[in-house]
Amino acid sequence: MCGIAGVFDRSRREHAREEDLRRMLAMLRHRGPDEFGVLLDREAGLGSARLSIIDLAGGGQPIANEDRSLWIVFNGEIFNYIELRAELESLGHRFRTATDTEVVLHLYERYGPRCLERLNGQFAIAFWDTKRRSLFLGRDRLGVRPLFYTETPGRTLIFASEIKSILSDRRVRAEIDPSVVRQVFLFWAPLAPHTVFKGIVELPPGHYLTADERGTRVEQYWANRFPDEAQAAAARPFGEVVEEFRALLTDACRIRLRADVPVGAYLSGGLDSSAIASIVRGSGASRLSTFSIAFSDAKFDESSFQREMAAHLGTEHHVIRATHEDIGLAFPEVVWHAEVPMMRTAPAPMFLLSKLVRDRGFKVVLTGEGADEFLAGYDIFKEAKVRRFWARQPQTKWRSQLLRRLYPDIGGLAQTHHEVLAAFFGEGLGDTESPWYSHAVRWRNNLRTWRFLNDETPAKPHFDHLSAGMPRDFHAWGPLARAQHLEISIFLSHYLLSSQGDRMGMAHSIEGRFPFLDVRLTEFCNRLEPRLKMRCLREKHLLKAAARPWLPDLIRSRPKRPYRAPVHRSFFHDGAPDYVRELLGERSLADAGLFRPATVAQLVRKIQSGAPIGETDDMALAGILSTQLVHHLFVKNFRRSPPLGAKDPVKICRVNAGQQRG
Repeated sequence: MCGIAGVFDRSRREHAREEDLRRMLAMLRHRGPDEFGVLLDREAGLGSARLSIIDLAGGGQPIANEDRSLWIVFNGEIFNYIELRAELESLGHRFRTATDTEVVLHLYERYGPRCLERLNGQFAIAFWDTKRRSLFLGRDRLGVRPLFYTETPGRTLIFASEIKSILSDRRVRAEIDPSVVRQVFLFWAPLAPHTVFKGIVELPPGHYLTADERGTRVEQYWANRFPDEAQAAAARPFGEVVEEFRALLTDACRIRLRADVPVGAYLSGGLDSSAIASIVRGSGASRLSTFSIAFSDAKFDESSFQREMAAHLGTEHHVIRATHEDIGLAFPEVVWHAEVPMMRTAPAPMFLLSKLVRDRGFKVVLTGEGADEFLAGYDIFKEAKVRRFWARQPQTKWRSQLLRRLYPDIGGLAQTHHEVLAAFFGEGLGDTESPWYSHAVRWRNNLRTWRFLNDETPAKPHFDHLSAGMPRDFHAWGPLARAQHLEISIFLSHYLLSSQGDRMGMAHSIEGRFPFLDVRLTEFCNRLEPRLKMRCLREKHLLKAAARPWLPDLIRSRPKRPYRAPVHRSFFHDGAPDYVRELLGERSLADAGLFRPATVAQLVRKIQSGAPIGETDDMALAGILSTQLVHHLFVKNFRRSPPLGAKDPVKICRVNAGQQRG
């Protein structure tokens, strides 16, 4: 795992400067502290900050093909690289390293952009073609690894794994886009290609970019797909489906253990991470280290289940205990690494956990992300199913009562008066043909946070921009498939794998690997009949059946509990950090110009009074404070790191000079 960066002047008027690339890599040091590499070729330059995991001694980047006409810098892992290498060797390709990076290089040399379709992994890639004078950028299917770019008025394209690296360039300045802040408050993340900064965009998941003197073009090579509702897969014996699923998940774990460094596992105490840890433990590993978060706030703590599972597997278990104070103190660093406003504090404990992993000498962990999205594990899928069932007979009271079974993490929902419950979930009940039906309640509730925003945009948004990004056959899919796709393409890709995933792990040079996101497994799950994923209101039915031999009943049968972290108590307590008061003060709010100071002051007074704080107010607080931190850290007080210096191990490759030096 690494960080990558580069520049390309399409006008060919300006040469790439070594100092600029050294500065960009210095901003990515946390992603790849082991060694650095720079390629310089007149108008283009590539850079790599490497976290060495495969071929520790010989895998330094950039890497060139045999005639030095094609160069690569690479962030990620290709888990099927051994099989691909054997295929390429049979076709006459010769390798100088044992890395997956060189496999990708030769694969691109043979197949061009179509090589991305062959990769089973998580990646952001940059190729420089010295003959065609062209740059190619590619990103993995689901956006596990980030990649951003901007183009200056002088036609220079600047790209990097993180926005802060782009901002280190003398030609780029940060300016927050209020319309994208509004997007974050609605969807919990910017929707690619947008970022919260004007003029800086994200290469969307499943896309690649080509740039040359003629222009810059972005193409899609992959999209998440489900079968049409009328063409759903025919029923198969359940036992046969379970066995195929087990085999796929087991192999997904096996190939994600490919590393020349130890591999650990996160253990939340839930079904998904426990299944992964159990498969790894049963793979013949003599020992396994597992890592967990315990909360001082009992409302969020699952440590008893974590201990139960660790004891069951006999792992060497490590725990970080997150207090309200810890979360509040870490939050500015969390925002610095995430580079985006957040409606939750959940990334903060993940940031603390990755530090624990690093302190214990690990670089790689397996985690359970993706199971809820591809196997229908979230309550939002149940909510949509209940609402559709209720909509058939809207006057029948008992059907709406099924909603009381949902969201055990939201206190008091089961005791909510029927009329209140019906009013909240019943708005738009009959609009079952809407493509956004499954998420309508969530998004409508999120709109309540817009009252804090300082602009005049109408209170109810239009979703035309969402329609433009949906697959052509989206409307032909079944209700569960449409709901899953929205959760995968918005929440998973743009928030969970980014702010809570890559950015929190790589803040401490930790690579997360996700067996449930193996391309073979995700495509298998998408083809399944809906009832195999959610049976009545039983989530992840297939996974629970498959996990029977792996897990104790206490873990396998426990109710789904979403991972969350405390919000207002982390910022308002005795000894709360000074930045909270400062950034929520009238002067700071007016300076940023993004929120209504009087409305924010009302929220602060409500919290300080000890009044009950609901989910929406907690989201608003996290969103306001994190947005203020983005403005403070990246707009008002951005600090560029000094370029990599003489003490840093930097390999410099100069194409035109035909030489390299370290």
